[in-house]
Amino acid sequence: MKTKFINEPENVTSELLEGYALCYPDKVKLAAENIIVRTNPKDENKVAIVTLGGSGHEPALSGFVGEGMLDCSVVGDVFAAPGAQRLFQALQLMQREAGILLVVLNHSGDVMSANMACQLAERAGIKVKQILTHDDISAGIGAPADDRRGLAGCIPLYKIIGAAAEEGKSLDELIEIGERFNKHIATLAVATGKCTHPQNNALISDLPPGIMEIGMGQHGEGGGGQKPLVSADDTAVEMVDLLCRQLKPESGDKMMLLINGTGATTQMEHNIIFRKAYKELESRGMKVVSSRIQEILTVQEQAGFQMIMAILDDDHIDYLNNKKADAPYWTATGK
Repeated sequence: MKTKFINEPENVTSELLEGYALCYPDKVKLAAENIIVRTNPKDENKVAIVTLGGSGHEPALSGFVGEGMLDCSVVGDVFAAPGAQRLFQALQLMQREAGILLVVLNHSGDVMSANMACQLAERAGIKVKQILTHDDISAGIGAPADDRRGLAGCIPLYKIIGAAAEEGKSLDELIEIGERFNKHIATLAVATGKCTHPQNNALISDLPPGIMEIGMGQHGEGGGGQKPLVSADDTAVEMVDLLCRQLKPESGDKMMLLINGTGATTQMEHNIIFRKAYKELESRGMKVVSSRIQEILTVQEQAGFQMIMAILDDDHIDYLNNKKADAPYWTATGK
């Protein structure tokens, strides 16, 4: 039984990308199969920012291709990494003397494709380096970075390094800026309902009514265990506490606070969660200087949200708040 407005299941990814490019022709275009690029590319003397990932998480990741953010997004099938050959094709399209910075979320398929494509690029004389994102803390406080998944924390990273690239920062400078942010960002997800795979209607995750799971991944991966749903305030306090235990911010630190809706939780609930998280950080002596409530990376009709926090240096604040971005899904909301 169909439950979603799709045509042939095998055409979901190609059709959603075609529709997206048709809607925003002044900002993005399809450069090749499943490769989204800027309609108006930046100067080739500036580093190109490229990312990859499966479809099904819209607007991520292609929704953030645009001036001041990504130059190229390479899209796999639903919840699947694109193959190394397709990513290599994109690296060939983006080749330039200034180099390419490839942002990879820490999921096994993405990492494998990225490593293989970068090997091919090296043989072809293409200058490319990687940043691996691993902001999910559900593996445990203090868990090694390699054990932590990449979640929606990649999106503010795109904004920071994208803005720095527009300024003409070198590839090595961008890596320093990005890794400094990468070390001080943490994300925790909470789920409260089921979601299904759009191509076959199979359950990706399923939680009974009235149950929540803090730490669930964006493909239904298990987290910290199920428990009865509690109030917005209690949920926010628990998540802020866990994120602060990971980041160890100090009184006076300048913070980013971002609530990302994962598909089926209302804006009303996001606002209520943000309210308490903001006040909790203030009560601990921190100052929220960059904020956002927005669906930036979804999991189909998954109910829940991701709370993303980061300790910001002054240059990160400037890149997040004061530098222009013109990607279709980077709205002007927040500080």
